[in-house]
Amino acid sequence: MPVLINLLAILPGLIICYYIYQLDKYEKESKIQLLICFVLGMITTVPIYFLERWAHNTESFFSGHLGLILFSSFLVVGLGEELSKFIALFAYPFRRPFFNEPFDGIIYAVVISMGFATLENLLYANQYGIETTLLRAFTAVPAHAAFAVIVGYYAGLAKFDTQNRALLLFKGLGLAVVIHGLYDFFILQEYLEWLILLAVVVLWLSLWYANRLIKLHQFNSPFRQPEADNYNLELDIDLETSEPLPEDPI
Repeated sequence: MPVLINLLAILPGLIICYYIYQLDKYEKESKIQLLICFVLGMITTVPIYFLERWAHNTESFFSGHLGLILFSSFLVVGLGEELSKFIALFAYPFRRPFFNEPFDGIIYAVVISMGFATLENLLYANQYGIETTLLRAFTAVPAHAAFAVIVGYYAGLAKFDTQNRALLLFKGLGLAVVIHGLYDFFILQEYLEWLILLAVVVLWLSLWYANRLIKLHQFNSPFRQPEADNYNLELDIDLETSEPLPEDPI
């Protein structure tokens, strides 16, 4: 059983990594660099694990307090997790020459995030068992991927826009923190049981938004050859033109 649980904890992150790698249509990234980023993501899990343990122990003294739930959701989990993954993205791939198109921001952010989610999954699996592991495979892991796409999308813009770099990086991180915080708040709150359904809504909207951001960077890739590309991006656009799409969807 421990082998099965650990396998179930590892597979979702690897499947998403493979999926996002396949979406890198025009200029594939080095598998070695992706592996390095995956390991970096796992490393970022360690300090956050101890931070969240401290927060959990604090919560036991103030169970149900709205302020503490907001603190845990938005600052400890939302900001803590997204900032740790953002630092890994900015410190390594963002500053390297192989980050040479906007879509690279998405692929490296997602791979780092899947490294984070995989180690986190292993910790949860060995603590809470197979039911939690299966649930996280369809909720927490895809959520991490969606939040990473948002961060990576704006990091991809920032890499090639030095004038607005800080603003774009902050915008991507800020959006991910807020959405992640909302997602966790609806899960952690105990006031109304039905509010947990809003976590599902946040997850679905995040995945929809992430899908749109992926298609925007695919379409605007400098390596894309429109005349040879029959891929339907489903964005109500004319693929016969080479005009770039608006970079910021909000």
